[in-house]
Amino acid sequence: MDAAMKGLGACVVWLVAVAVVTVARSGHEMPVYPSYYPHEIRIETVTPDRAAGLLLDGKIQAYVGREPRLAGALPDSLHAVESLGAFVIVSINPDSALAKDETSACAVAQALVRDMSGRHGEFIFHPYPVTPLHGDYLYHADAADAAKARFVSAGAVAAAPAALALKVRATRALAKSLVRPDWRAQDSGWDAAIEEVGAADLIASSTIAMNGWLGPPWVRTGWFHAVLLLDDAIDDPAKHDRIEADVRRLKARTYENAVERINLERAVVTVLASSCRKIVVGYTVKREYFSAEYSTGIENIGFDSIEGLNSPIFIRTVKLKDFPWNGWLSLGVDTRPTAAWNPIAGFTDGFGRLTWSALSDPALLPSPNDTGWMLNRISDVQASPGP
Repeated sequence: MDAAMKGLGACVVWLVAVAVVTVARSGHEMPVYPSYYPHEIRIETVTPDRAAGLLLDGKIQAYVGREPRLAGALPDSLHAVESLGAFVIVSINPDSALAKDETSACAVAQALVRDMSGRHGEFIFHPYPVTPLHGDYLYHADAADAAKARFVSAGAVAAAPAALALKVRATRALAKSLVRPDWRAQDSGWDAAIEEVGAADLIASSTIAMNGWLGPPWVRTGWFHAVLLLDDAIDDPAKHDRIEADVRRLKARTYENAVERINLERAVVTVLASSCRKIVVGYTVKREYFSAEYSTGIENIGFDSIEGLNSPIFIRTVKLKDFPWNGWLSLGVDTRPTAAWNPIAGFTDGFGRLTWSALSDPALLPSPNDTGWMLNRISDVQASPGP
C-alpha cells in the first residue's frame, strides 16, 4: 500500500499472484482457473462527478458506490450491475399525539404507507423486510405478497390521503419524493419519519473477519436483516421474548430439519412485521458501473446481489481485457477511508471493505446470489476407489 495512508484519499494494493503448481503433464494445462487475480490493484476515492469521465477515459475500470454523473445516454462501453441498495423504512414518533396507542399508531402508518404505494421511480414498494434480492426470499414470497395486498386493497390508496393530516419528517432526497408536499414536517414536530438504511452497510456492521473466516453464517439472510431493522420497535415483552427465543434456536441450529428452520425464520419475520411502529415499506436498487471497452476495460464480472461490486467475489472474478491472466486494475470508490485498518474491528467502511476483499484470503466466500457460502480455494484430492 502506498503513501495514501496520510491523506486516506487513495490506496494502492500491491498483490503478487503466487501460482501453486501441481504435477505437470505434457501438452495440458490446469483445467480449473480459480480466478483472474490482477497483480496490482489501485483503489482511490473518486466523487460521482468525476467517475463517469474516468471510466470513459479508461483511467478506472469500475466505480464502486453511488451512480456516477452521466451526461446523456449510457454509452455502449459502460455496463451496469444491479444489487440491493437501501431499505426504505417508516418509523412512527412515539411522542406524536396521533400515535399514543397501537391503534392510532397503525392508522398513521397505514395512511402513510398506502400513500407511498402509488409512488414510482427509484423506490420499489415492498412492505416486507425480505426482498426479492435476498437469497431466502422464496421462503417468504407468499407473506410478502400478502403484506402488499393489505396496503393496496381496493379503495385503500384513494382513501388514505384524506384520512389524516400528517407531519412527516423526510431529510434525504428520496424520502422527500415519497411524501405529499402538504404532509412534510416544517419544524421539529413530526408524526412519522421516512428513512433509508443501506443494505451493504447493514451487512458490514454485523460481519466479523477472523483467521480466514467470514461470518456469522446468517449475516446475509433476510430474516436476520429484519431483526437488525425492526427489533428495536417491538415493545410487547411477550413478542420480544418469542423473537429472542426463535433467533437463539436459529443461531444455535437447534432444529431438526430444513422445514423447521424455514418455519422459524418465517415466524421471526412475521412477529417483527406485525408492529406498526416501524415498517419496511420498500427498497431501492443500486447500479454500479464498469468499463467494458476493449482493450482498457474488464470482463467476467462477478458481483453480489446485496453488496454489489464491493464484495470478495468481484475481486476474484474480474478479468482485464488487456491481459489473458493478470494486469493492472484501477477502481474508484465513492467514500473516503474512515474506519480502523485492522481485520477484527476495522475495514467496515466502503473503502475498507473493498481493500480487505483484495488483501484477505478467507477459506469461504459469500455466495453471490444466495445466503450460503462457496469455497475460495480448490484442492487436488486423490479419489479412492469404491467397493
